[in-house]
Amino acid sequence: MIRIRLPEAEVQELEARFRSPEDRKLRDRLQIVLLAHKGRKHQDIAAGLCVNRRSVQRWLNSYCEGGLAGLMPKKAKGKEPGIPASLADEIKGWVIGGPAGQGPDRANWTHEELADHLRKAKGVQTSRSAMQRFCSGIGIRLYRPTYRYLRSDEDKQAKAREDLAGLKKGLPRAGSSC
Repeated sequence: MIRIRLPEAEVQELEARFRSPEDRKLRDRLQIVLLAHKGRKHQDIAAGLCVNRRSVQRWLNSYCEGGLAGLMPKKAKGKEPGIPASLADEIKGWVIGGPAGQGPDRANWTHEELADHLRKAKGVQTSRSAMQRFCSGIGIRLYRPTYRYLRSDEDKQAKAREDLAGLKKGLPRAGSSC
């Protein structure tokens, strides 16, 4: 059984941190150390906090070896992304230019076709769903583009508005009998 005797200053610091942590895990770990300092048995601490007795021993050992830093929760690293972030600008260029500029004869990319093109062009093997997450992460939407092309000729736009207005005048009114 690990016995812990802490100086009063350290106890006060742990109690202060215990009262105001943002993380539940840190609070439980601080409580384990404080209860062990007060002389509670490991099995009683474990029962009171609904954890395994071995977990109590593990956190006490971690505190003895690393102090308060040994109790801090650590975030798992996770898997490295399959699509390098350095390709973000190039993929944005592909999407903005459209698939016709890269070979396929289509109006818009699909995530699957974009993943396949990435494999052929750069040798990066990825799935449709991974490409979808990547595009979402860098702000690209394939079906509702967030970018804007330059407006067409203003004279052509004015003529198109006139044509539309003329067509609307020629439409029969709703409810009229023909």
